[in-house]
Amino acid sequence: MFDKLEAVEERYVELTKMISDPEIIANQSEWQKLMKEHASIEDIVSKYREYKNVKKQMDEAKEMMDDKELKELAEADYYDAKEKLPKIEEELKILLIPKDPDDDKNIICEIRAGAGGEEAALFAGTLFRMYTMYAERKHWKVEVLNENETGLGGYKEISFMVTGKGVYSRLKFESGVHRVQRVPDTESSGRIHTSTATVAVLPVVEDVEIEINPADIKMEVFRSSGAGGQHINKTSSAVRLIHEPTGIVVECQTERSQFQNRDNAMRMLRTKLYEIEKQKQDNEIASSRRLQVGSGERSEKIRTYNYPQGRITDHRIGMSIYQMENFLNGDLDEMIDNLIAADRADRLQGEE
Repeated sequence: MFDKLEAVEERYVELTKMISDPEIIANQSEWQKLMKEHASIEDIVSKYREYKNVKKQMDEAKEMMDDKELKELAEADYYDAKEKLPKIEEELKILLIPKDPDDDKNIICEIRAGAGGEEAALFAGTLFRMYTMYAERKHWKVEVLNENETGLGGYKEISFMVTGKGVYSRLKFESGVHRVQRVPDTESSGRIHTSTATVAVLPVVEDVEIEINPADIKMEVFRSSGAGGQHINKTSSAVRLIHEPTGIVVECQTERSQFQNRDNAMRMLRTKLYEIEKQKQDNEIASSRRLQVGSGERSEKIRTYNYPQGRITDHRIGMSIYQMENFLNGDLDEMIDNLIAADRADRLQGEE
């Protein structure tokens, strides 16, 4: 580990000189690339230098312990430093875990009603509200891209973009099947129904990250429609894109402008194509990992919302929270923090 840390520090020193070089600064694309690399290892170098300083203090205190007059003070310094070192070492191990390059990206989230008919559609609406409220807590922006609403206020499917700092790093664990157990409003006998909704969280990618041949895309336009088939407007502003090589179909109908809908649909298409490539790579890396993070294992039941017991259980980490109302109102941090910690532990074990 320490050989790796030495190499990282040497690279950091080298980068520090390079980003101050007028010739490199003049080449803005190169300078920005180096600045990004510099920033990505700054925390590791800072923590490693802290480790070396504490280690040096411990070694100096050990030498001073031979001096009778300084022994008591030196012992205090020695054991204080000795106590700090293991904690710093653990922090360094975590910092050395390769960061997910998508963590800082915005996301497109798709929620689809699964088994359970109208109750599943209502649950999809509950999940959309939950993520919207979580986004508000984080001061993120939510933009609906496409929706297929049912008559009772649920969604057969809804796609939306969330933009803000570190969105993907916090929400990437939400991909999978969410199961709800509750008595539907439409159920007169009071029986508990089990329904599901599928969530997919995809990192938004830029044009340069994935190329699409325009000849591979078939575009259709149609009139935007709301619940019950009522037309929102009388012009064909809604857009459907079909990527013929993969068969992927995306729709966007939330904007009044056909151009805006096409722009959003292209963004969704790029994101889906990127996810296919990402999934291939992640499946190889994550085949032995518990959380299948980022691999989009949407057939896996990841969480159960049990209304009668007021319990939310995440099956990947075996964690239950008994604060249903708070959770559905966007208080997700405790669960997400534990998922991040579990994933970090898995990856740390994989590095050893």
